[in-house]
Amino acid sequence: MRTAILACLLALPAIAQQATLEAPLPDTLFPSNFGGDYVLTDHYGNARTQADPDGRLQLLFFGYATCEAICTVALPIMSDMTRDLSARGIEVTPLVITVDPETDTVETMGPALETFAPGLTGLTGSQTDLARVRDLFHVERTLLFTDPRGVDVYAHGSHIFVMDGDGGFLTLLPPILSTDRMVEIVESYAAG
Repeated sequence: MRTAILACLLALPAIAQQATLEAPLPDTLFPSNFGGDYVLTDHYGNARTQADPDGRLQLLFFGYATCEAICTVALPIMSDMTRDLSARGIEVTPLVITVDPETDTVETMGPALETFAPGLTGLTGSQTDLARVRDLFHVERTLLFTDPRGVDVYAHGSHIFVMDGDGGFLTLLPPILSTDRMVEIVESYAAG
């Protein structure tokens, strides 16, 4: 009996290696099917879909207007990118889809965004609608804690999505890139 158990244990690494070699790989190791149809409400109170009303390229970020972490980096970068692209003759629409609709309402998002990221448009909606949009973009949202002021603090995505005028996915921009490099990347899509 002990010999049979020992033989099985010794065979496990070979069996695991064979299973790994035979396991089919996914089509892609990173999802590329970002986006889809949605309807949210912008901070002006207007319905907003995935398509830009003016057909412009869109910069899209998931966060919240009162975030004191990655949003304080990504949102000003989007504001700077929008200004720099405009100076090059390329108009883009920078959007922030909230992960905190209790705090980011139609009334509160605009003033909060204007404070540190002028020119961005905030999008909000019901918890259900926002969860569906997060699913479309493979963005997770996790409540980390509630701070002493009673403000919920969330972990959420950190990439800037570049979308075409119809809401089709073009690329992701990690906020570790310089603003100049991100502007170059977006400009390449505008030229194409």
